[in-house]
Amino acid sequence: MFQVRIHGRGGQGVVTAAEMLSIAAFEEGRHAQAFPSFGSERTGAPVVAFCRIADKEIRLREPIMEPDALIIQDPTLLHQVDVFAGLKKDGYILINTNKTFEQLGLSDFLRDWHPERLCTVSATELGMKHVGRPMPNVPLLGGFAAVSGIIKLESVNKAIRDKFSGKIAEGNIAGAAEAFKIVRAEMKEALSHA
Repeated sequence: MFQVRIHGRGGQGVVTAAEMLSIAAFEEGRHAQAFPSFGSERTGAPVVAFCRIADKEIRLREPIMEPDALIIQDPTLLHQVDVFAGLKKDGYILINTNKTFEQLGLSDFLRDWHPERLCTVSATELGMKHVGRPMPNVPLLGGFAAVSGIIKLESVNKAIRDKFSGKIAEGNIAGAAEAFKIVRAEMKEALSHA
């Protein structure tokens, strides 16, 4: 079973991202489960959502304490919430930012990690560019498909079409595709320096 924890703020589509990730997994014939964990339900408050993906029925129902992957939709949470709690040592980290892990002050913490599993993408900018709204969630799903290989970009696109229609769907598909391409290039660069 592959477990993903998504951190963000209210209004950023954290819960929608988890739901769409599970839909993408269903598209590939896998079992999936998505659910949120709310503190105070207000715009800007920290929000966490979870997604499990497996090849057999998922019986667990509790929050994910030891994720295989983290998607961090708001980098300001890095210094407010212990977003890395329980993350497996060979896990994946995808952060919505145009900064490097070094610029974020995380290089010492992540020194022994697989560099190709640590990626950033300016998902909010991609949301503005392709949909006209600062929504990082869908571009991050495209980036997640690239970094993890757990789901295919085509499955993300089907999940987008399930959730949205018309120009919004096409804009989100373009944003996810651009994030996928950026993250793939970043991974290739990381591997060349390893």
